[in-house]
Amino acid sequence: MRPGLIIFDCDGVLIDSEMLAARALVTELACHGVAVDMDFVARHFIGRAHTVIRTEVQARFGSDLPASFEGDYRSRLLAAFETGLAPMEGAVEALAALTVPFCLATSSSPPRLAASLRIVGLAEVFAGRAFTASQVARGKPAPDLFLYAAAQMGAHPAACVLVEDSAAGVAAGLAAGMEVWHFVGGAHFAAMDMPLPAGITPHQRFARFSQIRAAMPSLFHVPAGIADPT
Repeated sequence: MRPGLIIFDCDGVLIDSEMLAARALVTELACHGVAVDMDFVARHFIGRAHTVIRTEVQARFGSDLPASFEGDYRSRLLAAFETGLAPMEGAVEALAALTVPFCLATSSSPPRLAASLRIVGLAEVFAGRAFTASQVARGKPAPDLFLYAAAQMGAHPAACVLVEDSAAGVAAGLAAGMEVWHFVGGAHFAAMDMPLPAGITPHQRFARFSQIRAAMPSLFHVPAGIADPT
């Protein structure tokens, strides 16, 4: 299938950010007496909107985080991003070579997304085609965000491919009726326990953008001077 639209998640797919985010969250929660480890973050928070953090902490630890928590966590995280954030290996080149429409859809807040794209040099690439969970009623694993992105880009969900790293994102893409490629190339996959739940099965799995390009060469421009492998 030649997709009508490729939807990319941002964190853990286009940018290798999840380890930085997890460390910042563990540290910020500890400041409020809530002790969690990296695997807890992987199971409960990766791929989901920030509002989930407050709800989960209250339900599991009986602790109400202060109103300042989100701003304090974001400040800590963006400071880490400024010194340590990088695009996923091969992502920038793959985006530049794509021959089909693409966009971005993420659970990140608009300020965090704007900072992330600026730092890795992708702000112009996604100008006018970046969507966040703040624009829909329900975040992942509900399909709302990806359905919204497809509608805004004028694509039917069944003609879309979603590239996602998180269990919540994979589930959301499948619920939206899209083809889902599970991207497992982020550093967090080597450091955290990241299994998909039973019954959540992506259509394909890739660990590098070079693997996507090798498997789907017709979706990318062929560099000048190189024979078309197809």
